[in-house]
Amino acid sequence: MDKNLLIEALNFRHACKLFDKAKKISDIDLNFILESARLAPSSFGMEHCRIVVIKNQELKKELKPLCWDQNQIDSCDALLVLIAKYKEVSSSVYYTKMFERRGLDENLTKIYIEKYENYIHNLKSIKCWSEKQCYITASNIMNYSALIGIDSCPIEGFEKESVEKKLGIDNAQESAALLLALGYRANPQTPKLRLDLEDVVTIIER
Repeated sequence: MDKNLLIEALNFRHACKLFDKAKKISDIDLNFILESARLAPSSFGMEHCRIVVIKNQELKKELKPLCWDQNQIDSCDALLVLIAKYKEVSSSVYYTKMFERRGLDENLTKIYIEKYENYIHNLKSIKCWSEKQCYITASNIMNYSALIGIDSCPIEGFEKESVEKKLGIDNAQESAALLLALGYRANPQTPKLRLDLEDVVTIIER
């Protein structure tokens, strides 16, 4: 594997604020990106995130005022809504099915389920926990998009309840964790600014 290629992709990735409306993502590339999302890790393997892909331009224009009028919303080719399935992951029917698919023996499956139940019962907020899992998925999407030369922008600035209502998301069951715009940049990338490695990493050897 070419590690330099991966680093180049990470340097290529930035929060694109304006996309070129004339450039479209191919179905093959979009499916590749969505597959990277499907394969993203999640806590306990519960796959907390589902994704709505908005290609409809009129709907994007309607969402724009609900998203602080940010240009990414209606200039991107595909607007992804990452939705946390917080109610479902606390359902015994759902998590039992997710553990049983591993093909472990009955006693081991029971142990995993008990540990999971203990964990979620002690969470301050299952909704918050599930939304955090969506950010792991978003990381996969942005990095794998960059790997094939597609730009992205994660968006937290939106009126959550209004967007959920517009998209028919039942916020008693699910939560719109974040939006993610995909497309091709309209303007040159600004310089990437990051702290030095020694400023962010501490290695403890013994």
